[in-house]
Amino acid sequence: MSDALKIMLENIEQLSTKEKDLAAHCLLTALNSKSEDNVDSDWLKLAESRSSDLESGKVNGLSWEELRSNIFG
Repeated sequence: MSDALKIMLENIEQLSTKEKDLAAHCLLTALNSKSEDNVDSDWLKLAESRSSDLESGKVNGLSWEELRSNIFG
């Protein structure tokens, strides 16, 4: 993991909701500008599948605290 990503993840809780939205938009825009035509539909299918798995109880989600602990130890 890059230092830039570590810094962003360590400080993400300090961002306002609007700043988080902007950061997410910028990341997605950067991905889309380099992506293939069908990547958007593939991501949508994956997101819908994972959402369905969460709603059905097939998988359990993690809180930000758990995720952060898994990433940074």
